[in-house]
Amino acid sequence: MATTRSMYCLRAVLFGHTSDVRAVAAAHYPENGIITGSRDCTARIWSTNSGDAGLTETFCMKSHSKYVSCVCAVLPDDEYPFGLILTGSNDNTIRAFSLDSSVPKYTLSGHTDTVSCLSVGKFGTVLSGSWDKTAKVWLKQKLLMTLEDHEMAIWAVKIMPEHGLMLTGSADKMVKLWRAGKCEKTFKGHTDCVRGLAVLSSADFLSCSNDAAVRRWLVTGECMQVYYGHSNFIYSIAVLPNGEDFVTSGEDRAIKVWSKEECVQTILLPVQSVWSVACLGNGDIVAGCSDSVTRVFTADPSRMLDEAGQNAFKEEVASYISAKPSDLGEIKPEDLAGEEGLLVPGKTDGQTTMIRKPNGSVEAHQWSAADNKWMKIGDVVGSAGATPQTSGKQLHQGKVNCHE
Repeated sequence: MATTRSMYCLRAVLFGHTSDVRAVAAAHYPENGIITGSRDCTARIWSTNSGDAGLTETFCMKSHSKYVSCVCAVLPDDEYPFGLILTGSNDNTIRAFSLDSSVPKYTLSGHTDTVSCLSVGKFGTVLSGSWDKTAKVWLKQKLLMTLEDHEMAIWAVKIMPEHGLMLTGSADKMVKLWRAGKCEKTFKGHTDCVRGLAVLSSADFLSCSNDAAVRRWLVTGECMQVYYGHSNFIYSIAVLPNGEDFVTSGEDRAIKVWSKEECVQTILLPVQSVWSVACLGNGDIVAGCSDSVTRVFTADPSRMLDEAGQNAFKEEVASYISAKPSDLGEIKPEDLAGEEGLLVPGKTDGQTTMIRKPNGSVEAHQWSAADNKWMKIGDVVGSAGATPQTSGKQLHQGKVNCHE
């Protein structure tokens, strides 16, 4: 296990939801707890077991009439010593729960379409984004202002550390910076729907998109870096506790870990869509998946599943990917290296490559730093790219048009 100490490995698999886990977030209480939201119309809290590194469902919130699309935690205060859990839903409402009751403490109403994203500031300010093309600012159950300038559905919101600055990302491909209810700046660069935002500091932030790219922006407007690595829609992005490294997830069945401007690890999952990722205070990564399961990964050997558990997970991934061939795209098989390409070691854990077999078929392989060799992850056919055709996901006026 020594070679995997710096790499993320599976810690836990959380069963309980009965449909896609669309949202995950870190809980303020319990410490290093997890909040999940699902298409099954519930949100749940998961707590670390006292005797091992596993997690157990400790609280279930049932109140929405349609699926839960986003979740977040509000810091504790005098009124709510354990904080609050906020859930946004396809029923157009936001509900607030405390851990002492399954009945919502209150409901925020005002949006006229799905509440797709939530962010909370350090003073209790709540920012919500919706498919109704607006974002709304709330404080102590009251609507303070509505932010209106996007032309299509809003998919991502974040409150910046500097008081008064807020970010919104939309299906109109734009990110906007707001101060005191007014749009101060529009960030243009993405070529498809902006799906996620993550704040690095008071000076810069990250955005991810259906265009399969991540961009780092200065609040002054400059795009400082574009990161490529995903082969399809990127749905979610989260910053690790060091405030510099980050993780992404998307429609290519993968979580990617980024450090020093490059992808340093790719974690393939036995699902099609990794809808949401979050980072815990202890550095662990949480992923909400399309198979109704939440998976937790850790770089701490003391919290990793044993070797049998890791091998079982690898076999599950290999079996899933083998049953669902990957996409070849515009790459010509005759331009690929033959099996001799597997003699060249990979540069980073999770690096992928394609090789041409003697019979003309194409295989995808992933470099395993732990095993120091290439591992076959599937057969490659068809066409690729971050497109509705390859993802199977359609947007109509910036809204999801599938599995509603």
